Amino acid sequence: RAHNGPISDVVAPANPPERLEDSKPKKVGPSVGELIVKTVVASKEHSGVSAAALKKALGAGGYDVDKNKACVKTAIESLVAKGTLVQTKGTGASGSFKMNKKATESKAKKAAPKARRGQSQETSSSCQKAQEGSSSQEARRR
Repeated sequence: RAHNGPISDVVAPANPPERLEDSKPKKVGPSVGELIVKTVVASKEHSGVSAAALKKALGAGGYDVDKNKACVKTAIESLVAKGTLVQTKGTGASGSFKMNKKATESKAKKAAPKARRGQSQETSSSCQKAQEGSSSQEARRR
């Protein structure tokens, strides 16, 4: 096909506008996984805490469970995969959970456990992104 105008009209601009990476506010407070662990530790149930009770306790603590269902689910699954929680009933992110006695004993023996780079950080960062995304969606609705 024929193009009558100069070539510069077709070529994209050389300097695209720069994006500001610090425009989104950082999440303040403990991660979902830490909140779940605190809830399970605080519970006195012998058989563990059910997933529904966990969500209810998180909601009572001010965490918006309805917006972050996926974050809660992935946090529970990652805690079970790491061995922090033991699943006593159910499969996946449903059922009942209690603290792993072996994990708590090994943490007590170590004076200063180092944070490992793994699923927990990926989970929390993806949840933070989801929370930031939901807050920006709310701003658009207003």
